[in-house]
This record gives sequence, structure tokens and C-alpha cells, in this order.
Amino acid sequence: MKTIYFIRHAQSEANLKDILASRQDFSLTEKGRQDAEAIAAEFKKIAKLDRIFSSPLLRAQQTAAPIADAFGLAVEVEERLTEQELGIYSGLSYTELDNRPDYMHDRTKRWAWVPEGGGESYAMIAQRLKPFFQSLENMEGENILFVTHAVTMRLIKATLEQTLPDYPHTIAKNGEIWKVRFSKPGDMHVVESIFPGDSNAAVSRA
Repeated sequence: MKTIYFIRHAQSEANLKDILASRQDFSLTEKGRQDAEAIAAEFKKIAKLDRIFSSPLLRAQQTAAPIADAFGLAVEVEERLTEQELGIYSGLSYTELDNRPDYMHDRTKRWAWVPEGGGESYAMIAQRLKPFFQSLENMEGENILFVTHAVTMRLIKATLEQTLPDYPHTIAKNGEIWKVRFSKPGDMHVVESIFPGDSNAAVSRA
């Protein structure tokens, strides 16, 4: 069995400004960069890593970099760990979304909802994650960290815990780390939160 970890990126400019980032490339804030450095130092004390993969988005890459440095590893890109594509809603503030009746405000009903403008439903995210989980079984390395995003982590957890099409209605905090002893796709796994992330952050409506 492999030990795999998932971490949500540290605080980004979009988080700070209460913006729905989607796949737009917001960088980390100064706080986010400091948190990423602190996370790297603390994580090095409690874990071993053979590889580290990151979403291609800047905020994830910037979170991955100090962790990779701490472990003497290179950051590898995993496109399937990118954030949800939200189409016409990408880059809008949550205040702007409050005035959009066409946005699915009810987070419990997003499984089949496809955002206008080329967006991605939760069902579509789960579908793109299938080959990712299939690839884990034969992936080199026994201890692997994946740096990803809030909504993608929501579907990762539901896939691992075998609850789909039901999924968690809460999200991981910025910098929160999950640990999983991974056996094979289709098995039910326990997802353990081992690093709390930013408990001072505002509650997201993602």
C-alpha cells in the first residue's frame, strides 16, 4: 500500500479577495507564501516523500515549491488535479455571484450542474479523476504528495470514501493536508486530516 497525501494550496490572492478563482492563475499572497514555507518545515518532521505532484495552476505550484525543496525533490505536474472549470463565473467575486440567479448557489446540488461557458460539473471532475486513481496503483514511489484545490479535493475525498454521487459539502482549508493509505481504485479508503490548515481563514462558499 502507498501512503498518499493531498494538500490544498495556501492562501491565494483570490482567497484574500473572496474571488471564485476557477482555473485563473492567481498567485499566493505574502501570507500564503509564508504559510507554504512553514508547512514545508512542519511536514518534513512528520512524513517521508518520494515524489511530489502539483496541479498546473500557479497557486498550487507556489505551494509545492518549498515542500519540494525541503525534501530535495522536483515538482511534477499532474493536469488532472487542476481546479474546477467554472466558465462564465470564473474570476467573479462572491458578492457578484450573490446577484446571479443562474449560478448554482446550493452546494449540495452541483453533481450534474454544468456552469455556462464551458464549465465542468462535479460529475465531470469525478470522471477526470478516475484515470488519475487508476494510475496510482503502478506509480513509482511509496510516499507521494499531491498539491491541488478545494473543489477537486472535495471530489477526491468522495471518490476515495466511495460516496459518489454524494460528496462533502465542506471543503479543505488552505494548507490542509489529508493522509490516505491507498490500496487500489474502487476500495473504500479512510481520509485522515493530519494538518489543519488555516483555521483563521474566512469560510468559503465554494
